[in-house]
Amino acid sequence: MRRLAAVTFACVLVAPLVADAPKARTPREALKPLNILVGSWKGTGTPEGPPQVRNKEHWVETVTWEWQFKGDDAWLAVTFDKGKYFTRGELRHVPDRDEFELKLTTVGKETLTYTGSLKGTQLALDRPLKDEKLVERLTFSLLHDNRITYRLETKPEGGTTFTKKYLVGMTKEGVAFANVGASERECIVSGGLGTIAVSYEGKTYYVCCSGCRDEFRASPAKYVKEWEAKRAKK
Repeated sequence: MRRLAAVTFACVLVAPLVADAPKARTPREALKPLNILVGSWKGTGTPEGPPQVRNKEHWVETVTWEWQFKGDDAWLAVTFDKGKYFTRGELRHVPDRDEFELKLTTVGKETLTYTGSLKGTQLALDRPLKDEKLVERLTFSLLHDNRITYRLETKPEGGTTFTKKYLVGMTKEGVAFANVGASERECIVSGGLGTIAVSYEGKTYYVCCSGCRDEFRASPAKYVKEWEAKRAKK
């Protein structure tokens, strides 16, 4: 009896030390901090160099981000209208490494893959260039709801200093800087800034892009249930 009691006591002591593994984030949850990207952005790109080079070789492009969904999977799709270097891409979360992966298609139809993480307002994504013994970095600076930049830099393998190649400054189309935050509506699908009205059973909700609009229309009851549950917690 004493031996049985000792074993039981030991189990009581050990059991609390075995914690449940943390629940993995869904792709939608992992990408939610990047909601600021969603929308259409008018950008001006400027290469590094003397003033005459920057004035002569600058360009204007429109960059559009939107959500895409397939079952439980979710990612951000991007298109570049009149982009100097890229035409389209996809930004996904890689759960095994807890990193983000951005695959971009260049104007020459080459696929480039950048990986990295979000720290504060900086999304820094790297791509090794083995033949050139360089590391290429794309950094998206999420400055404000209607102001972001992205820049491309390189550094030698094993080096510590990046050299900037170009910078693209972007302003969100259709959003006045002074009015941002004055009347924000939350997207019922992604939690971002809702700009498109949708309805279900006589009630109006908002989504942030055409991808979220299509996802809501495919499963409106699901998202309304999530929305109501979140509101009840508040």
